[in-house]
Amino acid sequence: MNGRRDALLLLAHGSRDPQWRKPFERLRRRLAARLDGVLVQLAFLELAAPGFDEAMARVAARGRTRVRVVPLFLARGRHLRRDVAARVARSRRRYPGMEIRQLPALGEAPGVLEAIAAWIARQAARPPRER
Repeated sequence: MNGRRDALLLLAHGSRDPQWRKPFERLRRRLAARLDGVLVQLAFLELAAPGFDEAMARVAARGRTRVRVVPLFLARGRHLRRDVAARVARSRRRYPGMEIRQLPALGEAPGVLEAIAAWIARQAARPPRER
């Protein structure tokens, strides 16, 4: 990734509860620290700001020309197949000089599922008082 050109748009579902977004904000900060110069922008599909369109406008305003939309969803359900795909298509029309690619759902990555399974197995093996 070329820091001057690239952006990651981390897309989560959204919630009205401000506590809900904290893990996503931590993830954004960790990625920004790892990917020197890459703009890492958080966006929400609904119920929270910034929304997808607003976040994409921020990315464009910063002059980024290659954007990876990272759906922070475990599965490729209706939201990803329809709603996110439509927003990505609309952004491609709105920003023709930008290369915009939607990555797969997190649950489609074997390493992610393995990490989740390992964490659940560790939790299940702990005595009840420690959980």
